[in-house]
Amino acid sequence: MSTRTAVLTLAALLVSGPAATVAQPKRISLDLTERAETDAGHAGGTYRVAFEAQLEPRGTGLHVNSNEPLESFLIPTVLTLEPPEGIVLDGVAWPTPVLLEQQGAEQPLAVFEEHFVLGAALRLAGDREPGTYPVGGSLRYQACDDRMCYLPTRVPVRFDVTVAPASRQLARTAGAGLFDTLEFAALAPIAGDAAGAGDAVDVPGPTPAAEPAADAAPGRPAVADGPGGLARLARFELLGTAGYADVDEFLGFIERAESGEAETGWFEGRGPLAIIALILIGGLALNLTPCVLPMIPINLAIIGAGARAGSRRRGFVLGSAYGLAMALVYGVLGLAVILTAGTFGTINASPWFNLGIALLFVVLALAMFDRLSIDFSRFQNRFTGGPQGAGSLPVAFGMGGVAALLAGACVAPVVIQVIVFSSNLYATGTAVALALPFLLGVGMAIPWPVAGAGLSFLPRPGPWMVRVRQAFGVFILGTAVYYGYLSYGLFSQRWVDPELVAGSVQELIDDGWYAALGPGLAAAETDDRLVLVDVWATWCKNCLIMDRTTLKDPAVETALEDYVKIKFQAEDPSASPAFEVMERFGAIGLPAYAILRPGPGGAPGAAGAP
Repeated sequence: MSTRTAVLTLAALLVSGPAATVAQPKRISLDLTERAETDAGHAGGTYRVAFEAQLEPRGTGLHVNSNEPLESFLIPTVLTLEPPEGIVLDGVAWPTPVLLEQQGAEQPLAVFEEHFVLGAALRLAGDREPGTYPVGGSLRYQACDDRMCYLPTRVPVRFDVTVAPASRQLARTAGAGLFDTLEFAALAPIAGDAAGAGDAVDVPGPTPAAEPAADAAPGRPAVADGPGGLARLARFELLGTAGYADVDEFLGFIERAESGEAETGWFEGRGPLAIIALILIGGLALNLTPCVLPMIPINLAIIGAGARAGSRRRGFVLGSAYGLAMALVYGVLGLAVILTAGTFGTINASPWFNLGIALLFVVLALAMFDRLSIDFSRFQNRFTGGPQGAGSLPVAFGMGGVAALLAGACVAPVVIQVIVFSSNLYATGTAVALALPFLLGVGMAIPWPVAGAGLSFLPRPGPWMVRVRQAFGVFILGTAVYYGYLSYGLFSQRWVDPELVAGSVQELIDDGWYAALGPGLAAAETDDRLVLVDVWATWCKNCLIMDRTTLKDPAVETALEDYVKIKFQAEDPSASPAFEVMERFGAIGLPAYAILRPGPGGAPGAAGAP
């Protein structure tokens, strides 16, 4: 599994103003209540279910994006159902959306009210035996108000379908009145994979969430993928993943996947004490990054530690509070990443994130060159709690937390290694792995109590400090250029003609690649062959480059000769089924490539981040 740290995510959200979706500043939840129209259904008939949804907190202006939002970057509401064999989703009813004016938006949003009702009609097979059958699934939604749209999330769906004998008369339930306002639209056939019994069905709108058929849009290949592909994917073992690569790198990726050679991290093959020591040393080294080191004297002055503390003991306490906040931030956010299986992961692949970080470093560099004043000392008098000039614990603790977030952009390599290792270790049932991100923060916090108490061997302040600040300004400015270059690269990946990308995909399909996940995986199971899945989108410039260069290279074609090769389109990586596929592969961007082997699903083998 590959994960980007939540520290990076929250740092990005502090500075990425242009982003369309930001972190939730308040606790938003959606209560979902299932109500059947009748107490049971008959085999060969239809069983209708209504879902009464209520957004919390109420009365705060929250809405939910409709199943067909007016802007492409907004996340539609998607109902996913997983009926058992002999029960098929036959129709869906969505409420009528309303328009919501949002500050700064050129056009209003098509949304559902904070309380709304949707419905699903399930067709029962004629040979379905009487009994009770569980149906699972989820409702994915994105909450919005008049200022912003929040991170999309999911709420589980679970209810029972009761099939009664034909001789039994059905009775309407107390919630049957909800169906009076619902208009059910029949589902169109799914191109590619037919929606078979027992397959998950995603319903973002009046038609299933299938990839477009050949005549659906001009300039796009005949790529179709039904929900059966996800069910088959669970029966395959993931051997390895990769992203954009040249010929040699791609051949190395194939060789490692076939041999089962995993890319080892910093902690593989080491004992518990060595791992703890490495994490503590890594945390200690984080203080030497350009995001942290130049700010040490500034932060000591702000929190009132060092010479301003009044005594070494008080300086030690203030420095300890500052360091404790750092440890808690890394511990809590690392815990969130591990327990949510990398939900925060894709933000670092956003061009807006990298642009925001670049602008932040430009500001910090200007401050190092005395071209811009960053002075929080005017807030100090409001919080002082000791001798005059001394700091207070709340200020020290708060500044420590802020410093940890801002340092996230520089400490990614260390933090990512710890998060990935902790996630994999926790997946094996080792609960103590949840404490490792906190231990990293402890390592980062070690110097601060000493620095707060004052170090007698440090050079006295003088003109030399100006030169040191300017030297750090050069480093910080270089970091800003680096992140600006990353942002430009991510933006430029979308400067591509979609028809050219679609045409390159169609060429490979004509050469024998499968255009859908389900049929390709079925063929691989039948012939017991390895599988290469290429995840692409029409806006992905690097997908076009890979199609025309690496994948056309004779050495790569020879290495993949015995493979079942599949093109899987993920036009919106956050929508189903692309979301589930990319999550399974641990992919955070496009293009993404995965090598699979028929057999048990479960944990990835040599999977790495693309």
